[in-house]
Amino acid sequence: MSAETPAASPVQQFLTRLDGAQAQRDGRLVLDFGDARGEAEAVADAGATVVAPLTHLAVLDAAGDDAAAFLHNQMTNDINHLAPDQWLRAAWCSAKGRMYTSFVIWRGADAGTYRLRFAADQMAFIKKRLAMFVLRSKVTLADRSDDVVLFGLAGARAADLVGGLGLAVPDVGKTASGPRGEVLRLDEQRFELAVPADQAEALWAQVAATARPVGAQAWHLLDVRAGLLHLSAATQEAFVPQMANFDRVGGVSFHKGCYPGQEIVARTQYLGKVKRHMYQGELAAFAAPGTELFSSATPDLACGQIVLAAPSPRGGFEVLAVIQENALAAPVTTAGEAPQTLENLRLPAYMA
Repeated sequence: MSAETPAASPVQQFLTRLDGAQAQRDGRLVLDFGDARGEAEAVADAGATVVAPLTHLAVLDAAGDDAAAFLHNQMTNDINHLAPDQWLRAAWCSAKGRMYTSFVIWRGADAGTYRLRFAADQMAFIKKRLAMFVLRSKVTLADRSDDVVLFGLAGARAADLVGGLGLAVPDVGKTASGPRGEVLRLDEQRFELAVPADQAEALWAQVAATARPVGAQAWHLLDVRAGLLHLSAATQEAFVPQMANFDRVGGVSFHKGCYPGQEIVARTQYLGKVKRHMYQGELAAFAAPGTELFSSATPDLACGQIVLAAPSPRGGFEVLAVIQENALAAPVTTAGEAPQTLENLRLPAYMA
């Protein structure tokens, strides 16, 4: 007698449903729904509303009496003063001040639970390494990859659609929670939803009946245009927060106590000059995160890395790249046998 095939998890059932809608996937990463250019055009259309499955992101819960203090002592931001209805950005650094990853953190429906959202390809490393520092603290760490599905919702009618799901619509920078999930309002027209995996199919069907489904690549275009850092395994430990402008988007508190790498981060802020920054630019073809960059102005060493690339509605790709300032005196190109030149390099608007 053959063994019974295990039942598919709710997350896998949801991904299978997306496959039926022409989703192009790489594992849990939904790249697009067969029209990457058209999806980028929809994201860039001020009158359109889009919904994206953010299954390439994962949630790690930190719960217990000491959860706030534990996270506060590890992260670059002030977790002790994170209100129950607030989210914030934070990073976790090595002793050398290099970011392992960047998080969005908020408090769960249970006030003693803190939810950390980051790249799913880093879950095993982050959970294992964080656990090394728990020691006698009353904290438990739980991978919610099979329990929670993340959606992105953006555009002119995004707030109406959130309300139509029976979810409260929070103010910008705030969160709301209810039986059908949790809502984070990233900006006026952009939301992230963390929903129970067993409700993901039904909620997706309800939203996708009105909003255009787009893949993670199109969703990333919003991050590129906003100049928002998105670290993954390919860029782990590559940057001090200031190199990626993370301090300029509220990801670092310079008024809190010690955390791993704090001395390096503070010294960079107060005593040093940051010689690298994250720039927006354009490429003719895709370049993966972690792709090294070169310039004849700094010929001996790589001058930077690609952080994120997303299809542009104009054709080609819009990118975020961390680049050494003095390298900009000459064209900056990707590595490889067919190097590409980064065009239209500029700092994000918040750096003005």
